[in-house]
Amino acid sequence: MRIAVCPGSFDPVTFGHRDIIHRASMLFDKVIVLVAVNKQKTPAFTPEERVALIKKVTAEFKNVEVDVCYGLIADYVRSVGAVAIVKGLRAVTDFEYEFQMALVNRNIYDGAETVFLTTSSENMYLSSSVVKQVAFYGGDISKFVPRCILKDIEERLCPPKDASENRG
Repeated sequence: MRIAVCPGSFDPVTFGHRDIIHRASMLFDKVIVLVAVNKQKTPAFTPEERVALIKKVTAEFKNVEVDVCYGLIADYVRSVGAVAIVKGLRAVTDFEYEFQMALVNRNIYDGAETVFLTTSSENMYLSSSVVKQVAFYGGDISKFVPRCILKDIEERLCPPKDASENRG
């Protein structure tokens, strides 16, 4: 069985993430979407909440599982016997960082290749940071996140309706 791990912060998961996960699920027998906990970041959602959101978004993909990693991704990849780490790339600027991480992961565990999937053109601008910023100012995020989790994200990130004009 060819297992791939698709790591990220997914804070929150977006249409761009869903697209990469879906495409990876067509290439591998099993894909583990891995919520990687970065102690240097202050996320909007807990790891458990992010897992729940990803499970909703990927429910139709029968070969996709979701897990959390509190340590090194390369160690996790080794522990599950994965043959690949799948990363999505939006732009050349993503490549520099992701290439460096691929080299680090390969140095720690050389049993898995990093596979880069380029984002679909309609998602090139999309990131979790964009979703959070638009939501913070009361903007419409329905074009950025799947409908099945829209309310969850709005409840956490959007200001109360009467407070939205006070931001800025």
